[in-house]
Amino acid sequence: MAGPHDGGPGGALRRGRFTFGPLDEGEALVEPILGSWEANVDHALARSPIDVCSSRGEDAVVLGNLGVVRVLKVNAGSRDVRVREGDLCLLLPFGRLDRFGYAELAYAYDAPHTIGLLTERSKMDARLLLPIPDGTAYSLPQWATYGRYFTAWDNWQKAYGCWRSQVADDDPANHLVFGWGGGVAFAELMLAKRAGFRVAMTAGSDERVAFLRENGITAVDRRRFPALSLPTREERTDRDRHRLRRTSVGDFLDVVGELSDGHGVAVFVDNIGEPLYDVTLRALAREGVVTTCGWKAGMRLSHLRGAECISRHIHVNTHVWRLQDSPGIRDFQEAEGWMAPKGSDVIYDFDRVPELADDYANGRIGSYFPMYRVNPL
Repeated sequence: MAGPHDGGPGGALRRGRFTFGPLDEGEALVEPILGSWEANVDHALARSPIDVCSSRGEDAVVLGNLGVVRVLKVNAGSRDVRVREGDLCLLLPFGRLDRFGYAELAYAYDAPHTIGLLTERSKMDARLLLPIPDGTAYSLPQWATYGRYFTAWDNWQKAYGCWRSQVADDDPANHLVFGWGGGVAFAELMLAKRAGFRVAMTAGSDERVAFLRENGITAVDRRRFPALSLPTREERTDRDRHRLRRTSVGDFLDVVGELSDGHGVAVFVDNIGEPLYDVTLRALAREGVVTTCGWKAGMRLSHLRGAECISRHIHVNTHVWRLQDSPGIRDFQEAEGWMAPKGSDVIYDFDRVPELADDYANGRIGSYFPMYRVNPL
């Protein structure tokens, strides 16, 4: 990504030669195999909520912080490096850590001097490379979705713990976990389903509705509520638009009531943000939890604090996960099969990455797991 551009997100990408110096101690030379297209890449191309080039003080940035790489060379030096030449590894997106191991800056996003996966070769701190298990039962495209799953793991653990702090012993089968559509929400609802909750999620296409049903999640067709999002700035004086929204919100809350026996949502996974936030809160049960680990369509939120206190709502906000938890999450995925279903991905060749950027930004991808192929396996 470099310089100003006109048009869609794909226009922000520039194909060119990128150079970097020799390997420092503890670094590895890698060739990216598969990269996962994440919302942070979309945000970087849109230069919102921040301009990452300006934030990093760099003229050009190589994006892509989640994917599968092959290790070509390692300069271990005196460091304890646990990857070897030829290993297939997951890139962990940690640019700068806080004292507890959580990310303050994201690798290949707002962390300066980090090189992402949208390049045929890259170098990185070997400590950020997590080997895929030997003899794994799962394909590389399934592993390449790990960013959504690792993020979902961390967010669900925090949200579930908060819910249990107020509802200590009731059966989860009596409670509904709901998510606005997305890959992280899908992974999180699969954990909720394992924990015994009722689970439901919105979907905006026949393909996604069928996918949710195939995986045991109640699909709520988003097309039934065409005016559910907040009116845009241009629509705020349009009385008909507000009337239509009241109807859509009412219809949606009726569906939530049916699915929850009238109690509302116990844990609502909302990674959308401002356009739907008021609906999320209205759908939430007493002692409910609204949990988020992303901000796809609006970071600035407001609510009536007194109402949230009286309803004993807990708001959970997480980002990425804890670095030292990574091996355990990987091992849980391998042992328990908590993975993206086989064949649920869509893969663009490297030359089509600008097309992928535009398709993602404009909602033209049916899969929850879009990715790009850089080098052959």
